[in-house]
Amino acid sequence: MDWFSASDSAWLGRLVFQRGLAALYLVAFAGAALQFRALIGERGMLPVPEFLERVPWRRAPTLFRLRFSDPFFAGCAWGGAAVAAALLAGADGLLPLWGAMALWLVPWVLYLSIVNVGQVWYGFGWESLLLEVGFLAVFLGNDEVAPPVLVLFLLRWVLFRLEFGAGLIKLRGDACWRRLTCLYFHHETQPMPGPLSWFFHRLPRPLHRVEAAANHVTQLVVPFLLFAPQPVASAAAALMIVTQFWLILSGNFAWLNWLTVVLAASVLDLSLPPFSLRLSPQPSGPPLWYEGVVLALVCLVAGLSVRPVRNLLSRRQSMNRSYDSLHLVNTYGAFGTVGRVRQEIVLEGTADPEPGPDSDWRAYGFKGKPGDPRRMPRQFAPYHLRLDWMMWFAALSPAYARSWFGPFVERLLAGDRDTLRLLRHCPFPDAPPVYVRARVFRYRYTTWGERRASGAWWERTYVREFLAPTRLR
Repeated sequence: MDWFSASDSAWLGRLVFQRGLAALYLVAFAGAALQFRALIGERGMLPVPEFLERVPWRRAPTLFRLRFSDPFFAGCAWGGAAVAAALLAGADGLLPLWGAMALWLVPWVLYLSIVNVGQVWYGFGWESLLLEVGFLAVFLGNDEVAPPVLVLFLLRWVLFRLEFGAGLIKLRGDACWRRLTCLYFHHETQPMPGPLSWFFHRLPRPLHRVEAAANHVTQLVVPFLLFAPQPVASAAAALMIVTQFWLILSGNFAWLNWLTVVLAASVLDLSLPPFSLRLSPQPSGPPLWYEGVVLALVCLVAGLSVRPVRNLLSRRQSMNRSYDSLHLVNTYGAFGTVGRVRQEIVLEGTADPEPGPDSDWRAYGFKGKPGDPRRMPRQFAPYHLRLDWMMWFAALSPAYARSWFGPFVERLLAGDRDTLRLLRHCPFPDAPPVYVRARVFRYRYTTWGERRASGAWWERTYVREFLAPTRLR
């Protein structure tokens, strides 16, 4: 089948895509290994064994059905990181086609096993996106064969749903997107600001309106051009990449933007100016079994795409939803609603046995989420600080924290080392506090004048109590 294989110019796009995906797998596995003990470990806030007891295997297929222990989970996470590092170094090119496919399957199976026991800590859209894209990467082949046209098309289909779904959820959601005013607030109220977010927020309001309008064009018009002939498809992908780097500079969204860049790179025809690279190997024709497997994959994705397409067309569009427990074809979207006011939960402890008006309350410091008004926001993406993100959700509504906030406070009162490792600063290095409380503050960016006068990035005011002073019984 001559039509099965893409032109020689597509191999370099495949190479960039595969190495980029391997790098993001490496980040994801390293994050899982470093954070799991406090979050979902045997003595974590939401232990995996308890979760597996109440959830049937069809809803959460995972290797941890066979056995779960902290050392076994750590072995799977670090093992996945090792395989990802090998793929990043090009190990799949040293194997026959079937061996390369098997090697790409390993991190997908391992990360699926982690996500399906991760509970609220792994309920983010980019988890499903990594799994969906990682599954397609299994069938993309290596240097033995040219990239299959159908698999490249499926990658474009993911990118289309990712961008178009995000565009539709905005138009159907908050009216400020239609008025082009959402970015008056978004850079200040986004989950985890980055080091440049303060400056983005202080851009002139007319430029914020241009940002919003450009976002609508990129997410609602440009995705259709992905299926146009070259060089139009490459131009559309390049525009998406530029937009994603703008988002990368403006905030921390884990690996969502980076994975979108990697997906768009698979569309680029790198034989065109300004690239004009012609270093492709001379692959042999694809074996018959490989053609059959790819055709079966297309049929599978087509069948599983029905519900995500219905969701795209629905007025009640869901955001970031998986329709199957393997996360093979999902629906995506982001920021259908933009907050106007930023609220943050500040956790404090005291060593006083009976807290009173004069008690010395000391604040815990988080790595990513705002706390100390004078501390400049840091860059963490593509690394994902899961506790910091969930603290942002908890400030939106206590319902988001119902399952884990109590266990979190208990571990602070007990001085649990694994939990404290998730934090930037513990104000009680020698002994845990007697009491812990949580208070809600309203945060807003300082103005240029306030910033010069005080050196603070934020100004905050007390709003209400989130958790009354609590101690261990």
